Order: sequence, then C-alpha cells, then structure tokens
Amino acid sequence: MKIRIILSLLALLTFTGCDLEETPQHTANKNVIFGTESGLQLYANSFYEWLPSANNVHSADAISDYSARRNVPDFLRGDVYNSRANDNTSASGYSLVALGSDWNWGWGSLRNINYFIVNNENPAIPEAVRRHYTGLARFFRAWFYFEKVKRYGDVPWIDKPLDVSDPKLFEGQDSRTLVMDKVLEDLDYAIANIQTVSDASRTLITKDVALALKARVALFEGTFRKYHTDKGLTATANTWLEHARSAAKTIIDGGRYRLNTSGGTDLAYRNLFIADAPNATEIMLSVVSSVSLAVRHDANWWYTSSTTGTRFSFIRPFIHTYLNLDGTPFTDTPGYATKSFAEETKNRDKRLQQTIRTPGYTRLNGANRVAAPPAFTYTYTGYQPIKWTTDDVAADGGTNNVNAVSLFRYAEVLLNYAEAKAELGSLTNEDWALTIGALRGRAGITGGLQTLPAKVDTYLKATYFPDISDPVILEIRRERGIELAMEGFRFYDVVRWKRGELFTMPWHGIYIAEANKLVDLNGDGVNDVFFYTTTPPSQVSGVTYINVNTETQRLTGGTSGQITWLDNIPKTFTTRNYLYPIPETHLLTNTNLKQNPGWN
Repeated sequence: MKIRIILSLLALLTFTGCDLEETPQHTANKNVIFGTESGLQLYANSFYEWLPSANNVHSADAISDYSARRNVPDFLRGDVYNSRANDNTSASGYSLVALGSDWNWGWGSLRNINYFIVNNENPAIPEAVRRHYTGLARFFRAWFYFEKVKRYGDVPWIDKPLDVSDPKLFEGQDSRTLVMDKVLEDLDYAIANIQTVSDASRTLITKDVALALKARVALFEGTFRKYHTDKGLTATANTWLEHARSAAKTIIDGGRYRLNTSGGTDLAYRNLFIADAPNATEIMLSVVSSVSLAVRHDANWWYTSSTTGTRFSFIRPFIHTYLNLDGTPFTDTPGYATKSFAEETKNRDKRLQQTIRTPGYTRLNGANRVAAPPAFTYTYTGYQPIKWTTDDVAADGGTNNVNAVSLFRYAEVLLNYAEAKAELGSLTNEDWALTIGALRGRAGITGGLQTLPAKVDTYLKATYFPDISDPVILEIRRERGIELAMEGFRFYDVVRWKRGELFTMPWHGIYIAEANKLVDLNGDGVNDVFFYTTTPPSQVSGVTYINVNTETQRLTGGTSGQITWLDNIPKTFTTRNYLYPIPETHLLTNTNLKQNPGWN
C-alpha cells in the first residue's frame, strides 16, 4: 500500500505550510537526504501525502448536477457563498477539511516538492536515478497545479522554494496559459524519466499513471478552451486535445491494462469498487486500506446513514440516461415518464443495478442475505448509491470499509481517448468499438457497439446538452457520466463543457402513481414505503412513512408524480461560478493578487 510514514530523516528539513505570504524557512543538513538513493526515495514518499484519501474520493461528487443531497450547497445559493465563505467542499467535491488547505489556496506541498527538485543535484547519485525522482516530484507538481487552475484559473507559478526576500512571494497571478504550459512540461518530464513501468500494488506512480494524468489534464484544458470562448483560447484547444489523444493512445497501445470482465456483466463493474485489493487488470492507481494498520474509510456509513454525510441521492433525469440493454434510449420507451421504480429499472444498462439499489439487490445481515430496497431513511429520491459500499450491513455503522478506492483506471483512459478524438473530429468506428463499445459491452448492452451513432438522442440533447448536435459527442458524454459516476469527475466535466446551468436542475426522484398507499419498491411482495399527504391513522411495521406534503418534499402532481426534494430553495449558477473566489484573507495580505471576476 502507499507509504504514509512521517520520515525521521525529513525531520532534519524544516518545511512550512506557507500560503505565499508566510515566512519560508531553510533546512538543516540536506545532504542526509540528497546524498543517497535511499534518501531520495524516503523524501519522495512524502509527496504521496498530498493525494486524496479514500474518503475524499468516494464522497467527491458531493456537488454535482446528477445528485440531490441533504441541503443545497452554499456554492449554488447566489450570494450565500463569497470570498469570505468557509465552504468545506472543494469544486471537485473533495473535502477540504480532510485534504488540508493545499487543495484550497494552500501552497505548503508545493514548497516541499520544489525544495526537492532544486536540491536533487548530487552527482554522486547516477543521473538516471536523480531524474526518476525529480520526475516523481514534477508529476505531483503538475497535478497540484492542475487542481489550482481548475479551481481558480490564473494562479502564481512558483518553481522554487521561496526565501523571505524573494519578490515572487508577493507577486500576483501568472496567466492560465503560462501555468498550464508549465504543467505540460512537468508531465512530459515525468513521463520521460519515471522508471517504474509496472507496480503490482497499484499504489505507486508509474510512467503509465503519468500518461493517464496527462490525458486527463489535456482533455480538460482542450475542452475548456473550446467551449469557454470568452477566454480567447479556442485557437489552442485542438493542440491540447491532441495531447490528450496521444497520451491515452500510448497507454492503450502499451497493453498493460484492460477492462475487468471478471464477474460477468452482472458484477464486473461493481467488483472494481468493492474488492479489498485493487483490480490490477483495470486499476492504475488506488488508495488501499489495511485492517492491520487500522486504515479504513467510511463509504458504507456515508451512503446508508441518515445523519452521516450528505445523503447523496441520484436524480431521475440522470437515471433516464442509462440505455436499454438493446442499446436504445430508455426515454424512447412509451410511457417512460410514469413508470414505477420496479418497471424503470428492468432491462437497463447493467451498471445501473451496480450503481444504485434496484429490485433484487440484497445485503448480508448476519448469516443471511436479505432484500435491500432503497431506504427512505437515507435517500430523498429513491435512487440510493451502492457503488462504493459493500453488501455487509455490519460495515454501516462507522469507519469500517477496507475496499480499495481507485484514483486512475483504464476506463477513464478509454473515455478520454474517445472524447479527445471526437472533439477533434477524427473518431472512427474502430475507435468507438475499442472504447465506448467495449464499456457498454461489459455492461451487458448488445446494440450499437461497433459503429458510430448517427442519430441524436433528443432527450439527452434537450435535457443536458442543447448546444451539441453531434450524436457521437452526445453519446460519449452520456457514457462518461454513467461509467465515472461518483468518482469525482462530474463537477469539472460540467465546468469544462460550460454547462453550469445543469447544477440548477430540480431534484426529482422516482414516480409515485398514488400517494397515501403502501408501495412495494422492489416487487418482492413486501411493502417498503408509504408516501402520505395526510397522516395515516396507523402504521405497518417495517414500512417507512414519508410526508410528501411539506415545504421540502412533495410529489409533482400533489397526490401523484415524481418525488421532489428542496424545490423550495432556488439554485443558481452564473458565469462567476466557473471559478472559485480567492479567499479574502489572502487578497488582503497580498494586494497584487486579483479577485476572480464576479466575486468582488
């Protein structure tokens, strides 16, 4: 597993958690670290501390367009969120409390990385070895800056540990183009010099992981520049898309990864997210837990508890994007809008039943497996996630999960390749079959796996992407949303596509044909829930009673229709929300910093 050790040798070096205005400090005896390869390795292990934890990842879609939650995020409530706000959820969804300030306007990890790069020059160590470890450092610096640019746009580019007298300490931001060009340089250096090609544990940075990050970064930047025409960077969009295509294709051609098919169409997808050890077939980098080291995460608790977490629940428009098993759109089915939960989950893309609780889902309770329909003590919409949760009820009551959580996997590489080529207008039938067709085939879909789609799905276009008329791009975006759901990509996918309006979608859930009536959600003959508009005179044991005549929760038709949640609280997303505000305290300390547009 990833080494997370407070290194005694590093205690000889004093690092600050500086935020550009704090006083940097110098080191004691750097030769202890930089004079041997083992010293370099020990230092390089400290870079991994910056990575998100399992808890950060499994809850990373806390702000997304496809989910309802306990409350409307302050970020989507107009002037509630501002540069003085202490929002504990980053734009990517990662918890800033758990990750620390470096995922907000924090720079301590960058100093740690830069200090290593500047001082890794001892000629007693072979050059190839030094370049390998510098490559690791530059990989992390690239990822660090990618997150900064996604969140804030223009940021200061710093490539050395700053002394107190350095004028850069109080300079303003550098341009997005300069910083992203530097990110690309770092990634190319990492790819050329990292010597690790294969890591069986899937916990170390390898050459392929660096390529995967390059594909991720370049796809983001290319599409951001293409669709955010107001930035004046459209002329360079295709250059970045070509970088994404090339990096992804290098991984594909390397042949070291493939989609996991173990478990068949019913389990192959879900097995990626519930196994204790990362699936080495598909997973490229992961966070691994350990019972012996008491390193666990809380996915089960997060997705089953009525009080822990955000009570993340998918909304119905997104569930409608899952195809039928024959490859046709579900929304082409007559009467789709009034189908019950049991009806609408039949004969669908099998990732649906591996992402949310559907009829037939059971959990281990003691020695027995028992039916587990959506629990309305948790879900607001009826679409309750299971993607990161194990089936054992015993894991629900605390930080008990030990299943590995992926940071990079081959499926994303395929999606990045397909989207980059589609945006470049060069995706072929062969490419489609290799990427989208393969992903859908694993999910049990039988139609449309070998040839590019020629027909626009009118529901997908009207509901999600009205400005896109290319059926290929539409279908790739559909596939990306489904395949990578709950993995922390959605916020910034919506941002780079410039579709922030999607964050204001109503939070609607399953269709209820008639209120004040017992409902059997999973069709097993046992009633599960009772949605009422008037208080029932008595209650049936084992049934959850939900009042749908409140300000916060109703049915769209009063006594029938889709469940709604928090439609009484407006959600807004304007141009300014494509970037986060620079915290006011830092603007006051460094007057050369400029606030992002709209946040003054």
